Amino acid sequence: MVKFIRSAIEPDKYLIFDVESGSLHIVDSVAFYIAKKRYNALEKDEEQFLNNIPQETKDEVNAELDELEKDGVLNTPEVKYNIPYTGEIKALCLHICHDCNLRCPYCFAHSGTYNTPKDYMTFEVGKNAIDFLIAHSGIRRNLEVDFFGGEPLMNFDVVKQIVEYAHKACDAKGKVISFTLTTNGLLLNESARQWLNDNMENVVISIDGREEIHDKLRVTPNGSGSQAITLKNAIEFRKIRGDKKYYIRGTFTANNLDFCEDVLYLNDKGFDQISVEPVVLDEKDPLAITEQMLPQIFAEYDKLSREYVKRRKGDKWFNFFHYMIDLKNGPCVIKRLRGCGAGSEYVAVTPVGDIYPCHQFVTDKEYLMGSVMDGTFNTDIQKKFFDVNVYSKENCSDCIAKYYCSGGCAANALHFAGGLNKCHKLGCELMKKRLTSSLDIYAAELED
Repeated sequence: MVKFIRSAIEPDKYLIFDVESGSLHIVDSVAFYIAKKRYNALEKDEEQFLNNIPQETKDEVNAELDELEKDGVLNTPEVKYNIPYTGEIKALCLHICHDCNLRCPYCFAHSGTYNTPKDYMTFEVGKNAIDFLIAHSGIRRNLEVDFFGGEPLMNFDVVKQIVEYAHKACDAKGKVISFTLTTNGLLLNESARQWLNDNMENVVISIDGREEIHDKLRVTPNGSGSQAITLKNAIEFRKIRGDKKYYIRGTFTANNLDFCEDVLYLNDKGFDQISVEPVVLDEKDPLAITEQMLPQIFAEYDKLSREYVKRRKGDKWFNFFHYMIDLKNGPCVIKRLRGCGAGSEYVAVTPVGDIYPCHQFVTDKEYLMGSVMDGTFNTDIQKKFFDVNVYSKENCSDCIAKYYCSGGCAANALHFAGGLNKCHKLGCELMKKRLTSSLDIYAAELED
């Protein structure tokens, strides 16, 4: 499958992407349109361009395309891989508490409570969750735990106890465990910063960007904005973090379709690992992203791409999460086909020990998989999620992004498209745009 991309960074640059091999070819306009004709992708208004190209040139280009096909880097046939079911669990999302000190209106978890009592995980539940992970990890040596909420730092002492126990338990079994914690930053004081820096493989801090954008939605229970405290604490954490993993994670909504400004604002504040992602809400919600907004959003990604390349050449270098693509050493084939592995390799555990496919399924009783407190685990649900992949998802087969999107979010597919193996159309369009932007950036930096 061959896809064609006009650069938004350099208008005179043309890209041809071979989806199956992952090969990216930078060509001139003549080769671009001849290839489009060859692979039945030429638009009607492009025919005239080809009429002005000498036949000799067309023959030369087609001969070169023949060679690329023979080398297996263009129009490569799809290879169907077998994905073995092992039943192994490699990662947990621990809901350390169902409570939060913010009241963000776009929060899918309903102010961190998931519409449940404000439960706090005890060490006993956390210990059982770690034991469950180890017991179900099979031959996997490297395990992962994400501390999530609500706001995890509201139950920080238990986080510390679980980390201490997990290291000892994994050492005893010859396994290695790493941790990530996601926080809104309000409780990220000096002692918390130091402990997280010492003990977390990754730390995610939520900031939506400019003060007026952040403070409009990320508010405390009394309605006041939270950016000043969060930003101060995040800046202090960045100072001690060095080259360890972290990123600033923001959300853009209908309120800030000019989200490029928020990304650049965060970079100007000294952050070099940034993610600002589209909100996912029912289209009736006033904050929702809708299909009608896509042209404006796409233009914003183009604007960000140009500035991204420019800044990465100077003293404001940064990574933008959705632009981090590695065509040479990307994820393994299985991960490309199955994505995050929610429900099969990765599960969420609530404060009371219930197991769900991921944090976005919590409290949906149809997808309750068991409990770490009594050792139950529904492998039928696990197998159902195991079968959710690029091969089984509708509309994935001819998509440019299928090996980078990996079929998209199962929760969004269920909640907004009506089935695990369906596709969330809006999410698909955004993913395709982010991938083409990433390829555009890759080509621009490759030639520098």
